[in-house]
Amino acid sequence: MTATHPPRRRFLRTLVAGMLALPLVLGACGGDDSGDDDGKVELSFFWWGGEARAELTAKALDLYTAKHPDVTFKKTWQANQGYFDKLATLTAGDDAPDIFQIDDNYLSEYATRNVTLDLTPYQSSGKVDTSKFPEGLWKYGVVDGKLAGLAFGENTQGLVFNKSKLEAAKQPLPTTGMSWEEHIAWAQKAGAAAGLAGTQDPSADYKAFWVWLRQQGKEMYNGNELGFTAADVQAWFELWKGARDSKATPSADVIHEGNATDITKQLVVTNKALTSWVWANQMPELQKNTQDELGLVAYPGDASKQWPRASMYFSVFRGTDHKDVAADVINFLANDPEAGAILGTDRGLPSNLDIRASVAATTDNASMKQTIATIDELSKSYGPSPTVPPKGHSTVRSELIKAAEEAQYGRATPAQAAEQFFAASQAAVSR
Repeated sequence: MTATHPPRRRFLRTLVAGMLALPLVLGACGGDDSGDDDGKVELSFFWWGGEARAELTAKALDLYTAKHPDVTFKKTWQANQGYFDKLATLTAGDDAPDIFQIDDNYLSEYATRNVTLDLTPYQSSGKVDTSKFPEGLWKYGVVDGKLAGLAFGENTQGLVFNKSKLEAAKQPLPTTGMSWEEHIAWAQKAGAAAGLAGTQDPSADYKAFWVWLRQQGKEMYNGNELGFTAADVQAWFELWKGARDSKATPSADVIHEGNATDITKQLVVTNKALTSWVWANQMPELQKNTQDELGLVAYPGDASKQWPRASMYFSVFRGTDHKDVAADVINFLANDPEAGAILGTDRGLPSNLDIRASVAATTDNASMKQTIATIDELSKSYGPSPTVPPKGHSTVRSELIKAAEEAQYGRATPAQAAEQFFAASQAAVSR
């Protein structure tokens, strides 16, 4: 699940105000992990998600309290919309949560402003144990040499396809390893046979663009700078203009529907395309929204250019009075078998591989079993993870959608749309 992000300018304005107030907050802190006079500690814990996630998270935190009676929690959660507005506001005042959920769109922004506690000393001592995590996964929480967040689920890019419709049309299923050109040719033929578009146009999808860039020997970012050129963007947009011209994709209006982040509007479940470009852990949620059987493979091209992406993290507020306890809590949630059994795959595949294997063995969700199997298979060939996206990444994502839709609707040539996106992206990461 991914949060809906506030406008960058408003976010930064609020966060900067918070940084001005931060020294006062830190100065007011007592000794590390000082509790009340009776030795009891209450930690505030803030996350986004639906009611199901809220129930599971509360249950896992109650388990921690059962094992550590002196530690209780002030639990706060809300839906995706407005979450980062609220987090920025809390951080700006004297009510910052001790532990909060965050994703890679904002981890760098908070870490570089010293909002997040560096967990490296806890990792070095084993108090935050990442020994059972894939190395690339825990490293995807490192910002400027500091462990800013503990990954709470592994994910990777996934191409979900409608297996039922393809089999009914007697068309071959897409496979991992198909080139991009082969995928488009397959989509053109399979779509014509099935009576709907073969593939969603992912030119507005940053994760598809990022994988494609890595397959060209480039990166989305090199540190705090862009890792691509306007010419790279033009080539990407031209690839998909060719797909649209060949009718491998749906019309621009339908593509726009698919560009929405709402999983229920993905074209593979609204019967408007045979594929959707998603995060692999969204497969079970997609399956809930259709009676057809879905399948899952890697994105086209060299699958080793995909990477273990943290679906989200838990970070500790640097100004908390209870650093040691907060670090122990997130370690418990990630590594305790009972907590792992409670949390399951709600935040992605468990980061701890032993707990992941246990969950895979006990779940009766067929699509989740398939997702776990697919990600585990892809993990055998993963290349190194990129660095966590720099500040401005959320703006880069939204600017890609704007520029790609200009090309999709024919309001701009691929070259014009590429220049628009490149200029906006440079401005976003250099602020």
